[in-house]
Amino acid sequence: MGTQLVMYEEEFTKINAVCDRLTKDANAKVVFLVDKNGQLISSAGQTQNIDTTSLASLTAGNVAAMGGLAKLIGENEFPNQFHEGAKDSLYMTIVGSRVVLVVIFDNRTSLGLVRLRIKKASDELTKIFESLVKKTDAPGAGSPFAEISDDDIDNLFSE
Repeated sequence: MGTQLVMYEEEFTKINAVCDRLTKDANAKVVFLVDKNGQLISSAGQTQNIDTTSLASLTAGNVAAMGGLAKLIGENEFPNQFHEGAKDSLYMTIVGSRVVLVVIFDNRTSLGLVRLRIKKASDELTKIFESLVKKTDAPGAGSPFAEISDDDIDNLFSE
């Protein structure tokens, strides 16, 4: 999707609440929500020792690369990815074809629990993003400056 999504405070608060709850319910270390352009939307959990900017852009790059691999073998995309490390594991899922939900977890939880909790959070996030798209597409929505004309700007700065 090429359309720029406008984030409203109401939806942003709901998104943060879903990420916070997922962190607790899945017993995860960290939860991130990243758009496919590599912008961090939300994070929860133990984020203090993580370069969130790099994580967001690498997540988007990984999803793009895996999308290319998927197309090579005749798939549309790989909506879920799991990477297991010695200490920490990472699970990613694409939500609503628009954003990527990333969960980092260790042996205090299981992949099964993480997948179960991600499914619920993903469904909630899909609904939030659908309402955001409706709001953004509504007449008069979008830019808070839509009603300001070029003449208004010229008048403001011509003093």
